[in-house]
Amino acid sequence: MKKVELVEAVADAAGLTKADATRAIDATLDAIKGALVKGDKVPLVGFGTFATSKRAAREGRNPRTGETVKIAARTAVTFKAGSALKDAVN
Repeated sequence: MKKVELVEAVADAAGLTKADATRAIDATLDAIKGALVKGDKVPLVGFGTFATSKRAAREGRNPRTGETVKIAARTAVTFKAGSALKDAVN
C-alpha cells in the first residue's frame, strides 16, 4: 500500500477530506519520528511498538572483493508487532 492509498483509506474510514487525512497521517508519522529521535518507545496497543536500538561498530566483508570493511556504530529503528496485528495477519 502506497501513501496515496493509505490517505484514501483513512479519508474514507474517518469521513475526512484527503487533505485532512494527509495532514493527520503526516502529523502521526512526525510524532512517532520525534519520539524515536529522543530515544522513546512508541507503543500502539493492538498494533505494535516502535523503538530504537544501538548497534555496535563491527567489521564486515565486501562480498565482491572479500576485503574487510569497518561498519560504523549506529542507532536502528525496530518494530515489534503486537498480538492483535499478528492475529489479524494470520
